[in-house]
Amino acid sequence: MPGVITTGSHPKALWPGVKAWYGTTYDEHMEEYTDLFEVQESDKAYEEIVETTNFGLMSVKTQAGPITYDTDSQGSVSRFTNVTYASGYIVSYEEQKDGQYEVVSMRRAKKLAFSARQTVENIAAAVYNRAFTAAYTGGDGVVLCSASHPNQNGNQSNLLTTAADLSETSLEDLVIQTMDGTDSRGNKISVMPQQLLVPTAKAFEAERILKSTLQNDTANNAVNALRTKGTFPKGYAVNHYFDSTTAFFIRTNIKDSMIFFWREKPDLFQDNDTDTRNLKAGIIARFVAYWGDFRGVYGTPGV
Repeated sequence: MPGVITTGSHPKALWPGVKAWYGTTYDEHMEEYTDLFEVQESDKAYEEIVETTNFGLMSVKTQAGPITYDTDSQGSVSRFTNVTYASGYIVSYEEQKDGQYEVVSMRRAKKLAFSARQTVENIAAAVYNRAFTAAYTGGDGVVLCSASHPNQNGNQSNLLTTAADLSETSLEDLVIQTMDGTDSRGNKISVMPQQLLVPTAKAFEAERILKSTLQNDTANNAVNALRTKGTFPKGYAVNHYFDSTTAFFIRTNIKDSMIFFWREKPDLFQDNDTDTRNLKAGIIARFVAYWGDFRGVYGTPGV
């Protein structure tokens, strides 16, 4: 039996004299999931991102000898299955009629909208929070940030070789790994950092590392190479929904990687029950956040 908001739920609302109601008028964070994902529309129950391989290097052709023919093939398949999320409330007929504070009832719709925003942000951040957790794998059968993404040229890594806390050195090491990126046949490709993603615990460190004029935390009269090279054209973003206080990530320029599909954006609705005259209101949305090409993110759990 779902809970019903009755006159007993807010007894103070039955009599005048309350100066203010607090607990639901807090400011929200700006949208943050858009820093984590490329946002796209979906028109199906699920979407799939399928890898196809490149050709390898050319072979030497001997005089009068035949050409060595190569082939391409299908690689891993990542399925993005849209999930339906919903929430709502029921208000008794008597509570609707006897409540003395319209502001209390008017805020309920805002509460549902807030719930939807929180759900989106938490679901999106969960993909990163589980980036190192064995139970959550991608289309290639391994976790998002792994040293063993399988392909035709041996395993590839988007995981910092040695886990480290955020520092100028560790960030440079992870940037170098991105720039050494290859396709599934081992061909060198342009994998370039775009944005640093950090938890709130690393916000100030990220600011110092990326914006210091000279090399951060040293007495050396050396330039801040990360800054002078414009390594992160989109700067850094702090995510308030990351669970770890030490993990950090680099989003790269690789497309078809971190994708957030909207099947249906949050929709508010309400109706009255015929027999009880109770008011029912709710919100519903369908979406999915997942990943295809692992090269879109490089990361470390930190220490």
